[in-house]
Amino acid sequence: MFSPQGPSLRELVVQALSSVERGYDLLAPKFDHTPFRTPDSVLDATTDALRPLGPFERGLDVCCGTGAGMRTLEPLCQGRITGVDFSTGMLAQARRAHPDAEWAQADVLALPFAEAFDLAVSFGALGHFLPAERSSLFAGVYRALRPNGLFAFPIGAPPPITSGQYWTLRGFDLAMRVRNAVWRPPFVMYYGTCPLHAVRDDLAAAGFTVTTAPLTALGRREDGSPKCRLVLARKT
Repeated sequence: MFSPQGPSLRELVVQALSSVERGYDLLAPKFDHTPFRTPDSVLDATTDALRPLGPFERGLDVCCGTGAGMRTLEPLCQGRITGVDFSTGMLAQARRAHPDAEWAQADVLALPFAEAFDLAVSFGALGHFLPAERSSLFAGVYRALRPNGLFAFPIGAPPPITSGQYWTLRGFDLAMRVRNAVWRPPFVMYYGTCPLHAVRDDLAAAGFTVTTAPLTALGRREDGSPKCRLVLARKT
């Protein structure tokens, strides 16, 4: 699937019927050859948007996966950069790709850091958390940041209801809900559970001051609005 180096359909089925952690452990060796890995264009646009707000000292990639977010943290942070994830397999790949970074295995709903970082980023992870879990996630990131620290992550605009992408994503979410209703352990991965307004409210409830910046390098929709925005949550 996706490329000659990517997972087979059978492998994807096995992964989808596993828990989130086990599924990513299985997928890890081939993850970077799938569309699930954050594209370099998104990472670079995020880096360019954050550069005027830096430099930063220590950086944290929340739900780091195989370490793609280091492409953003490395040029922005003057001190140590750290990735945290709960998947042993994903962290093993990250260590091979970025041996100079620090890596921590932990549940990001209970991050083991306190006022340790100046910048935290996350890419493509929010869909793995149910709306009720976001408060714990954001509270943990808030604790992990130093005063005036920044939490940044891109979030895409919803596709138009008339587009094929809209119905594809709705169909995927429906399939996942059915799967989780009839199969255990659950695999939490939804595309429609983290709209910008809800994310902003949850960040504000955690104590952040929230703004956004358009990532215009990633294009605009037909109405002229950006296809993607960078959420900027400041610890104050």
